[in-house]
Amino acid sequence: MTRHFTPTSDTQRDYRAALGSFASGVTVITAQTVDGPIGMTANSFSSVSLEPPLILWAVSNTSKRRDFFVSATHFAVHILRDDQTELSSRFARLGTDFSELDCATTPEGTPVFANCLTRFDCKTHSQIDGGDHTILLGHVLNVLSNEGRPLVHAQGSYCTTTVSI
Repeated sequence: MTRHFTPTSDTQRDYRAALGSFASGVTVITAQTVDGPIGMTANSFSSVSLEPPLILWAVSNTSKRRDFFVSATHFAVHILRDDQTELSSRFARLGTDFSELDCATTPEGTPVFANCLTRFDCKTHSQIDGGDHTILLGHVLNVLSNEGRPLVHAQGSYCTTTVSI
């Protein structure tokens, strides 16, 4: 069935479903706060520039974790492996549960996981108003890259892929 519509508040569910047809990788973003480490699952990640090395991700303005990330000077983007759905679910629900995780900190104090497909350690470069989201640009300071297959999300669920990195 073909569906044609204009994105409005009345068609928001259909619009979300249409956006979900674009498969994306799954990330966990982490940062340090005065109260300790915080994390958030996000699929709104993209490369921006090679020179300088910039990436972006977006956080909902209604998220209870938004202000922590907006005020952070550094953050890390962890691209998850296809066997890390539990980690994705953990940080989608609660952003402060780092218990029983192999977690370290960067020299800048950012909490990081070595056990992921790829990790980008970033200094906050700038922020942009993106409608109901805040777009965070990060200047990549370090990259950690492991072998494996990425965790992919599309049409409301995790997917498998045959691509290995």
